[in-house]
Amino acid sequence: MKKIIHILSLFCAFLATACTQMGLGVVNLPTHFNDITVSKDIAFGPEPWQKMDIYTPPGGGEKRLPVIVFYYGGRWESGSKDDYRFVGSALASKNYIVVIPDYRKYPQVKFPAFVQDAARSLAWVDTHIGEYGGDHRAIHVSGHSAGAHIASLLTVDPRYLKAEGKDRSKVIRDFVGLAGPYDFVPDEKDLQDMFGPPSQYSQMQATTFIDGRQPPMLLLWGDRDQYVGKINMDHMTAAIGKKGGRVETHIYPGIDHIRLIANLSWIGPADNPVLSDWMSFIGK
Repeated sequence: MKKIIHILSLFCAFLATACTQMGLGVVNLPTHFNDITVSKDIAFGPEPWQKMDIYTPPGGGEKRLPVIVFYYGGRWESGSKDDYRFVGSALASKNYIVVIPDYRKYPQVKFPAFVQDAARSLAWVDTHIGEYGGDHRAIHVSGHSAGAHIASLLTVDPRYLKAEGKDRSKVIRDFVGLAGPYDFVPDEKDLQDMFGPPSQYSQMQATTFIDGRQPPMLLLWGDRDQYVGKINMDHMTAAIGKKGGRVETHIYPGIDHIRLIANLSWIGPADNPVLSDWMSFIGK
């Protein structure tokens, strides 16, 4: 047992190193042999980067399935939908249609361009997911790290979906955020350039827009996270509670920033509490 635990720890550490691409290849390998159907590079706009992958569980029938739209992290600077096949497969295995879109990144663009990209992809899902067996009345929005930040802004600030001709309250059923930086002040040069000037910082903080009318939220965080502090979850929870909104939180002992999402892959535990809590929340 100790040997197995050691191997899992090495894999998770591997994901966090300069060998990230190779590590992602390892965690994604088994997904190429399961029975989940992946519709690759579906366009949600005319630009080359406006693509998404759609994961469909087996045994589809006449009944439309609920939908999870997942936005990956990468410090708003890196990442690709192709890296997160393990997430799409894990969620689709729970009988959801899963959508993982791409979005533009810094330094190609600055805030709020990547949130606007996400809004366009979500609007497309609302309009077209029925063509893939999904129920547009049951769209659950989620994300990890920077992706959680992006998804949270779609959830709390209705202007993004309104710009796409959509009503936030009719599109998003709920939000699940994994280690999201919901309420931080940029303190590094690239982040200051990405989100600045300082007069604009309030617009990139999800807590700015909490008014109690947002969809229900589930916030997840690991207590060994060295990248995104617990204060983000605490401030978000306090803001929602103050306005009478609905929020639930879970903190996972011994889980760091990478392992929180990596545990959805085959290297995670069979009784993964992150996935279990996620499914329990959106299944209500």
